[in-house]
Amino acid sequence: MNQKHIEIIATALAIPQKYIKNVLELFAEGATVPFISRYRKEAAGGENEVQIAKIKALADKLSETDKRRESIITAIEKQELMTTDLLKKLNSTYELTELEDLYLPFKKKRKTRATKARDKGLATLAELLFRQRTIDINVAAIPFLKNGVKNVEEALQGASDIVAEQVSEDIRLRNSVRKQFEEYGYVRAKVIKKKLADAGKYSDYFEFAEKLNRIPGHRLMAIRRGETEGFLRVSISPDTAFTEEKLCRQVVKGNNQSSGFIRNAVIDSYRRLIAPSIENEFQALSKNKADQEAITVFTKNLRQLLLSAPLGEKRILALDPGFASGCKLVCLSKNGELLHNENIYPHPPRNKKNEAAKKIQQLVQSYKIEAIAIGNGTASRETEHFVRKNCYLDSDIQVFVVSENGASIYSASAVAREEFPEFDVTVRGAISIGRRLADPLAELVKIDAKSIGVGQYQHDVNQKALQKSLDATVESCVNLVGVNLNTASKHLLQYVSGLGAQLAQNIVDYRAENGAFTSRTELKKVKRLGGKAYEQCAGFMRIRDGKNPLDNTAVHPEAYWVVQKMAKDCQVKTADFIADKSLHKQVKLQNYITEKFGLPTLKDIMQELEKPGRDPREQLKIFQFSAEVRQVEDLKVGMVLPGIVTNITNFGAFVDVGVKQDGLVHVSQIKNAFVKNPADELALHQHVKVKVTSVDLKLKRIQLSMKDV
Repeated sequence: MNQKHIEIIATALAIPQKYIKNVLELFAEGATVPFISRYRKEAAGGENEVQIAKIKALADKLSETDKRRESIITAIEKQELMTTDLLKKLNSTYELTELEDLYLPFKKKRKTRATKARDKGLATLAELLFRQRTIDINVAAIPFLKNGVKNVEEALQGASDIVAEQVSEDIRLRNSVRKQFEEYGYVRAKVIKKKLADAGKYSDYFEFAEKLNRIPGHRLMAIRRGETEGFLRVSISPDTAFTEEKLCRQVVKGNNQSSGFIRNAVIDSYRRLIAPSIENEFQALSKNKADQEAITVFTKNLRQLLLSAPLGEKRILALDPGFASGCKLVCLSKNGELLHNENIYPHPPRNKKNEAAKKIQQLVQSYKIEAIAIGNGTASRETEHFVRKNCYLDSDIQVFVVSENGASIYSASAVAREEFPEFDVTVRGAISIGRRLADPLAELVKIDAKSIGVGQYQHDVNQKALQKSLDATVESCVNLVGVNLNTASKHLLQYVSGLGAQLAQNIVDYRAENGAFTSRTELKKVKRLGGKAYEQCAGFMRIRDGKNPLDNTAVHPEAYWVVQKMAKDCQVKTADFIADKSLHKQVKLQNYITEKFGLPTLKDIMQELEKPGRDPREQLKIFQFSAEVRQVEDLKVGMVLPGIVTNITNFGAFVDVGVKQDGLVHVSQIKNAFVKNPADELALHQHVKVKVTSVDLKLKRIQLSMKDV
């Protein structure tokens, strides 16, 4: 355990060092973020998942810095150029930029103009002129006309190249330029003239400049995309003349000919060496910042989507709508098993409305259907209208429109082929729509999160960082909700704390061979599922109607004895204690505090016993689009319509009003007050009222407002 790491993390996150130490020890033992935040509250000081994840991220970053430091020290020592002072500086910093600056003079370079000049023996001339005491620099250069140096001009140019490189490697001077970039740098974009005709979508950036420290991430992403696609030329820089003058004041000390020579060398150093290098740094930094903004938006949206309200275990008839190809129809059992599938053709060109209506009525009766799910893609509004108006459903059968985002990805995936090898993509897509209604989380974990379509510029960001963040979000959601050990797919199980793809498969295999689990302890019989994995996963598993009623709660098996002791003290059986809420009020938690279980954990246990096996997700609500509109042409400025939030970005939210094209509620149109972040005001799948403010039929752009609605 690195004490310096603990101190740095504690300072950065304002968390006492003892909790940082505890959390890092738990990670070293194989604990996961969900497990620590849920079952090790006392050790972690009650910190939530976000803070615990930050501890891990910072610890990983510091470890990477240590590795880089070791590599740099080894490289310098091999050159036999290490000094006590340099080693002290290298060991005292945890800033990667500073480490690289310290290493810069020792870094092996390809042949530069300066190294060629040194090979010709011009280093002494450069040193002489750098003192800025020489009145006549031409005279000073004459003794160096040897080793292939043909004339005074060549000698002076070589000396200038050496000075320029020395200036570019000076940490103090580099930091001075960094400060200029940081405080006064501008992002500038210009259209590439020969691409002007095709660059229309980037017209806002044809002549663009905005301060680097103020530009929002989504705008920077748009500019960078324009650059990547070859339409824009982008740069980052402060005012050149001002920065050069400030740099010269730090280096030029006299007012003679050699001072003028040094001044020119400094300007050359800035333009040729320092500015491009620092610009690259700030391009990377700004890209990372914009990436993180985009990733944060994506993960927030994904979390909301994964935690969407489930309908629960209902018998569902699901429809994947279509016109010429018809509507693919499937019937699913309470457990999501496929019972029936076929096509109906209620829309043009076939128009078999009566036949389709009779078929739906027949299937609803035959399979005792409790809900109908309709995909929100092509022909969705028409299909919803048809079902509601022509199928004469019982009032207790609810009709839902379900998001299809990513369904096509799933239906063509290896996961879908494995689940339904005998059916084509249309059947798989309809099944996915139905299952999403029953349990969005269980179904969406089967799809690559990047394909769900709830982010901004997700294909432009660092894909490794995005995937890591998305995986952590899925893991968090799965463990927050918990999984039914006897029905969960391997795709859901693999995200449970302490498991993974192989152990998830082993659990499914064990279930297939031995039947349903009757207790959590039976998990220990699963192949390769050892003590540590059991400790990490057990609390997130649920077993309904098992031998022990606590197996259907979020109470960890290691804490069963606490509940059992409470029951014993109340002179009842454990099951009776759980069921009788009045007994819970008699419990004095202070009597059950131990070194391992403090008040935070005991309060969690009591809260869980209030609603054993409860689902933390909201109840599903019925939603209907306006009957007035079904396509963009039906929209009129001023209309007030119901809508569903489908995506949230930093610049606004997209809302589906039922016309197959989402409209944008710009951040300035969310409310009659300043909104910094749309995610603070809106949630994915939230039901809202919006007013149509603009409709562009040609571009199919819809502008909406939530003000005064």
